[in-house]
Amino acid sequence: MVNLPTTHVDYRVSVAYVGTVLKYIGVTPLFPLVLALYYGEDPLPFVATTVVMVGAGTLMERVRDDGELGNREGFLLVSLAWLLVPVAGTVPYLVAGTGTVASPVNALFESMSGFTTTGATVLGEISVERHGRAMLMWRQLTQWLGGMGILVLMIAILPQLSVGGAQVMRQEAPGPSLEKLTPRIQETARALWGIYVGFTLLAALVYYVLHLTGVAPNMGLYNAVAHALTTLPTGGFSPEARSAEAFVPAIQWAMMPFMIVAGTNFALFWYVLRGEPRRLVDNAEFRGYLLAMVAVGAVVSALLYLGVGLAEVPASIGAIPGNLEDALRQGLFQVIAIVTTTGYASMDFNTWDASAQTVLLFAYFLGGSAGSAAGSIKIVRWVLVRKDIGRALFTSVHPEAVRPIRLGREVVDDDTIRDVFVFIVLFLLLFALSTVLLYLDSLRTPGVSLTGLEAMSVAIATLGNVGPGFGPVGPMNSFLPFSVPAKLYMVFLMWVGRLEVLSVLVVFTPAFWSR
Repeated sequence: MVNLPTTHVDYRVSVAYVGTVLKYIGVTPLFPLVLALYYGEDPLPFVATTVVMVGAGTLMERVRDDGELGNREGFLLVSLAWLLVPVAGTVPYLVAGTGTVASPVNALFESMSGFTTTGATVLGEISVERHGRAMLMWRQLTQWLGGMGILVLMIAILPQLSVGGAQVMRQEAPGPSLEKLTPRIQETARALWGIYVGFTLLAALVYYVLHLTGVAPNMGLYNAVAHALTTLPTGGFSPEARSAEAFVPAIQWAMMPFMIVAGTNFALFWYVLRGEPRRLVDNAEFRGYLLAMVAVGAVVSALLYLGVGLAEVPASIGAIPGNLEDALRQGLFQVIAIVTTTGYASMDFNTWDASAQTVLLFAYFLGGSAGSAAGSIKIVRWVLVRKDIGRALFTSVHPEAVRPIRLGREVVDDDTIRDVFVFIVLFLLLFALSTVLLYLDSLRTPGVSLTGLEAMSVAIATLGNVGPGFGPVGPMNSFLPFSVPAKLYMVFLMWVGRLEVLSVLVVFTPAFWSR
């Protein structure tokens, strides 16, 4: 055992568990390694990644002592794991030394974007010919691993992490609450990951069947697997440079329900599988989630259909405006992709005018459900805010009334309501600060010129783990032109955004380390 100085946080326990996580994640590069051998590509980047992850993890495990994983140690474990795993995930890009991700900062940006399922990229050229099928599949795999949560996965397979696993899952899982589905937290983790794997396999099957039937000629087995691995984690990154636009409308329609699934609380599907479908239908958050997508999607579709929301009219025959199917598909697809923070693009929404882009920017702040793979603020928080505002208006007229806030049949305590408001205020403050900083940085960076709307989209795209924004970071562009400090700051935003801000920021407070 390595002797380290002591504090009021037993960080030996956290560091050792992070080592365990790294060691087991080190197995995952074997999948792209097999692909590299199959396609005749260089396997060295993936061999090196496994060696680095397993080696570093083994060394970190040596600091373990007999301490327990308490509340503070759980916060530290989650923050460190979500920082060090993406750092280790840069190894394939650096060893391959190909393209723009061969530099350390760009490699870190790409890896953090992958594991946090942000989908933003600094790849100057997204193509199989440039980077190889195995390397692009590694990019897809990092998103899939991060979707349901790397620590939820570790809890599912490692008995030693089930002690204290509930609080670790609460700090890692998106949303203000975690529902314990089974008496044992390890069984809950396995159930969530089982549902996640099942939907991923179903998505790959549906995509590939559309290829086999001749409907989608370019959705072969490789693309079907690659896109399934980024649909369910709401990652949205595509090996195709034009994202979902590269595929026929049938594929875009097929992606929509899977994106909706990815943004739904996976616990609800557990109840459906147990013969309780009413739990899904009666869930207030799920209804609000669907209503938000339909309402915002209808507005965007109407703007596109009328041609009001288009700054550039598409050149192809039958394209919007005036084409109802096209307008509905483009509007609904893009709104679903943004609300669920998947970030796919069925068309370049840089061709939209300010009215349609402003409506879409609103969708960036909605987010999916708690307990889903989606990022941003989350629908459940907005539902609780609406209910609390309604209570405040009611009690201002009836000051003696006692009116509890309910979510479904459950009464939500005031501490939870307070936490919701604290999170939203902190999230919006960080968004506003980031908008200003990124805008000012763009003024001094050659090749980057952001308007106010574009600067806001960059900030929320990274903090909300959405991916594409407007202007230079549109869905068919990349984050490559930004300065090194700006990229490192966006890495920070993706990190804290994935862990919902507080789980990371609390580690930097003096109170965390003192009594």
